[in-house]
Amino acid sequence: MVTGPLAPLEAADALVHTREIIINTAAKHGMRATFAPRIYMDSAGSSAHTHISVHSKNNVKTPEKISPLEASFLSSVLTNLPALTALTLPIPASYKRMADGVWSGGTYVHWGTENREAPIRLSNATSPSSRNFEIRFVDGTANPYLALAGILGVGFAGIKDNVELKVQDWPGPPTAAQMSQEERQALGITQRMSLTWEESRNRLAENALLRERVLGSELTEKYLAVNKVRLHLYASSANMNCRCLDTRRCFGPGW
Repeated sequence: MVTGPLAPLEAADALVHTREIIINTAAKHGMRATFAPRIYMDSAGSSAHTHISVHSKNNVKTPEKISPLEASFLSSVLTNLPALTALTLPIPASYKRMADGVWSGGTYVHWGTENREAPIRLSNATSPSSRNFEIRFVDGTANPYLALAGILGVGFAGIKDNVELKVQDWPGPPTAAQMSQEERQALGITQRMSLTWEESRNRLAENALLRERVLGSELTEKYLAVNKVRLHLYASSANMNCRCLDTRRCFGPGW
C-alpha cells in the first residue's frame, strides 16, 4: 500500500491514518491486523519502506548521477544508520526481519541503484524529478514521526556539513553478504547494521549527532527510557499473547 508523495509531517499523518483504517477494517470483519516485522522465519517479512526525495531550488539534478546534495544526505544517513534503527526498528521482533537474502535490505550498511538487498535503494535513478532513496530499514512498529525526524535530521546535517559520500553505488548482484571482506572494503562498505534491539539502543545512546543536533539529549534519553520500560511492562502482561507484534494492542496508538 502506497500513501503517495507528501511533505514529511503530512506523510507521517497519512501513515497513521492508513494504519487505523486497516486495523478498524480488519476488526469490522472479525480479524486482527498487525504490522508484524516477521511472523514466519521461512518467509519474507513486512515493513514500512520510506521513500525520500532530496530537492533544492539551487541544486541542479541530472539523470547521470546523484547531485552533491543527494550525496551528502545519503552519506550522513549511511554513517548514522546503525543508530537510526533504534527509531526505525524499535522492538526486538524487528530484528527477526533484518537478515541477508530476504529482501529486507541485508545487514551491511550500503546503498545501490535498484538494489533490494541494500538498506537504501536508489529508485528511479535516471529521473531527476522523481529520483528517491528507498529507506528499507523501517518497519510497521516504528513511530513515523520519530523515524522521519531521525532520518531527515541526520540527512540535513550531512547537507549542511557538506559530507562526502565514500560508499560507492552497488546495484548487485552479488549481495554485500556474498562478497568477501576485501570486495566490500573496496566499495567503502565497512559497517554492519545493528543486529539486535540492545545494540541498536546502545548505538543511539552513543551517537553524538542524533543526541546533540537532531533529537536533543532530553528527547533521546526519554525515548530510550520509554522504549525500555514499555517493553518490560508488556513482557510481563497478558498482552504479550501478541508477542509485541501488534503494536496498537501492545504499545497503544502512537507507539
